[in-house]
This record gives sequence, structure tokens and C-alpha cells, in this order.
Amino acid sequence: MAQPPAENVPGPLAGLLAVLDLQERPRGVGGVDVFTGLNTPRPWGRVFGGQVLAQALVAATRTAPPERPAHSMHAYFLRPGDPDTPITFTVERLRDGRSFSARRVQASQQGAPILSAIASFQSPDEGLDHGRPMPQVPGPEELPTTADLIGHLDDPVAQHWSHERPVDLRHVDGPLFLDGPAERTDAQAVWMRAVGALPDDDGLHRAVTAYASDYTVLEPVLRRHGLAWAHPGLRAASIDHAMWWHRPARADEWLLYVQTSPSASGGRGLGQGLLYSRDGALVATVLQEGMVRTTRG
Repeated sequence: MAQPPAENVPGPLAGLLAVLDLQERPRGVGGVDVFTGLNTPRPWGRVFGGQVLAQALVAATRTAPPERPAHSMHAYFLRPGDPDTPITFTVERLRDGRSFSARRVQASQQGAPILSAIASFQSPDEGLDHGRPMPQVPGPEELPTTADLIGHLDDPVAQHWSHERPVDLRHVDGPLFLDGPAERTDAQAVWMRAVGALPDDDGLHRAVTAYASDYTVLEPVLRRHGLAWAHPGLRAASIDHAMWWHRPARADEWLLYVQTSPSASGGRGLGQGLLYSRDGALVATVLQEGMVRTTRG
């Protein structure tokens, strides 16, 4: 995953590729593999969870047999990350079988763990094949960009969302940046793709997809209760994140992220998502539980 980026990569995407280009360090105690990574800047005081998730996947992928792509990852977010402190990733090689490899990854800052994950890799194989059909929705070209909607606002968060994210997100049902939804429903769909071309590296595309999968998967929880991200007193944070890759897909081509929330209770909300390629193939499934608390204004 050390291929140089394509030419003319937009700044935000170049920044993401830089933080995914982990630096390998001498092996640690017990022979664990050790990597370090930097953070992308954000206008609030913690690291984006999707960034740490993607970096952990990159670290695990670096130690897996190259012919075995990641097919699943299960992660817990343990502490907020400090954006000014590099992250250390240690990888334990749990098993290399005839078809599958398993890796345990811990991300830490200053000796304290911020994420713990296990990733599994599989050699390509033949077998039963089916996927739930993709719903019919308007295409991304018919939908406004984030910059179209809030790029004019003199606000650092709005400017970050509009111009500094490495992934273009276009909500089929309207975004939840400032205002709650017109209809309370537990479902939504979002088109997404990287803002520029990526190298032909399947592992990198899976990592960027993991990064992007953390952006909106809890939004159906907000949509069901008529909330927006700007709601006074809203506090939301990822608790855990599970992802399964079913088929290869490019993260620099449009993917439709179909999301629902089956439950919210106890200050927690569950989001689930299905990722489809533009031609309708189901390429990944995501589940995330997050802390969702609010003080009604």
C-alpha cells in the first residue's frame, strides 16, 4: 500500500493518503509489528474515528499475505484521539491458516489505547453468491454537494464539511447538518466517493471505504428523532464499528450507502448500512453502535 498517489490529487484526499501511509517501526515486545501514523486536521478537538479505523486496517493489511484481502473488521473505540499526537499501531499476527489470516490491532497514544480491532483476511474463493438488490434512488449528479448547501456559511465546521473532507457525500433525503429532517424516518441513503482518483490498490480502496463508512452511519438515529448535527446539546460518538467486505469496489467511484437504525435506547443508537457499487452490486455491510445523547432545546 505504498504506491504514490495519482497526479493532481485534491488537497484533502492527499492529506488522507498521507495519514494512511503508515511508517513501519522496529518490532515490539513479543515480535508484534509496529507502525505510526499522523492525523488529518479537523476544527474540533478529537481525531475522526474513521481515520483511526482505516489506519488500523492499513496496519493489519501490511502484515497479511498480499493475496488475501480483508473481508471483515470489528473495532471498539476506547478513547477520543488527540489530533496533535501521532498514533502507534501494534499488530499481533493471531493466525495464518490455509485460507484465512487474523490480525489484532491496537491503536494508542502516549501509552493509552484509543482503538482495539481484529481484522480477518481471506484468499479468493468460489461459493454461493447473492446480494440484496440496490434500491432505486436519484443519482449523485442530481443531488447538491455539501458546498452547494452550506459552503457559503462563515463557520469553520461548515467550511470543513464543504471543502476539506476527502470524501464527497450527497444525501438522497437531504442532509442533517443544520436542520432536522422534514420526515421522521429511521432510514436514509447517501452517495459517496473519494474527491479524486486513487491508486489501483485494493487494500487502499478498502481502507478509504472504511474511513468513509464512519461519516453518516449514525444519522438514521438522528433522522428518526427529528434531530440535526447542530442541535443544541447533542453529543454523539462511535462506540464500536463492524464491517464486512463482500466484493471488490473502488472508493473513487460512486458508492450508495443505504442506512437504517433498528434501535436506540439507553443513550446508545445502532446504525447499519449496505454499500453498493454504481452497477448495483452489494460490496460491503456496516454496523455501528454509538453514544447518542441530547438535551432538548
